[in-house]
Amino acid sequence: MTGIELVFLGTGGGRFATLTQKRRTGGIRVISESLHMHLDPGPGALIYSLNMKLNPQKVKAVLVSHCHPDHYADAEILVEAMTRGMTRRRGVLAAPRSVLFGNDVCGPAVSRYHQQMPERVIETRPGVNFTVDDVRVLAAETRHTDPDAVGYRLETRDVGDIGYTSDTEYFEGVGKSYEGVRLLLLCVMRPLGEPWKGHMTPEDAVKIVEEASPEMVVATHFGMKMIFRGPAREAKMIEEKTGVPTLAASDGMRISVGEKIRVERARRKQRGLAEFAESP
Repeated sequence: MTGIELVFLGTGGGRFATLTQKRRTGGIRVISESLHMHLDPGPGALIYSLNMKLNPQKVKAVLVSHCHPDHYADAEILVEAMTRGMTRRRGVLAAPRSVLFGNDVCGPAVSRYHQQMPERVIETRPGVNFTVDDVRVLAAETRHTDPDAVGYRLETRDVGDIGYTSDTEYFEGVGKSYEGVRLLLLCVMRPLGEPWKGHMTPEDAVKIVEEASPEMVVATHFGMKMIFRGPAREAKMIEEKTGVPTLAASDGMRISVGEKIRVERARRKQRGLAEFAESP
């Protein structure tokens, strides 16, 4: 593996950002030389993949963090793409119990029909780990309105680890699951001073970053209040408080994780190319 690229097919979250598509909600494609993995394929994941010339039939793993439609809505269609139109047993579907079987709050979200075609279907819960090609995936604890929700840590041999918190409120120790990752993706749905149970604010993000000590932080999954407030300003506060380089994700943004972490935005007028040196 010479590097990993993350493509943000959506940076919006919550009901109204989803309904308006003020920010897209297609999730994140994780790409290496041998692997395409789709993380939280919300509404638009298929269309935005095609728009960005990311063939959905190359996907080898679909990872869903919890049973809310802004995270799972296109999961079944991506399973169909991954299994070549449901004609080949192929790939991995990884998701918590709520998504696969349902719980008292929500779900199931992926039908038994769609679960029969991947080579592996993995029920994720904190502590579960599995390997897809040369990436080891660990499920991490969250505290969200779906009690089965998980975050994910992607471990690679060559370029370090990437953490994705998914939706969670802060609790002591949440950052330990992502300790030492090079890149930490935080779902910071709410702005400063606007807490909402089960979700993250920049104040919460600061505490998580201090626990995890990543090389770089990217805030994403913005709700409408955050979008109107201005995610870049909120991200700057996280950076000022923690000293860790922090960016607000934008739709179409690409991050390459190799010897260095490189960020390229789809809208050049926002910010062209940023580069951060490898940690010593």
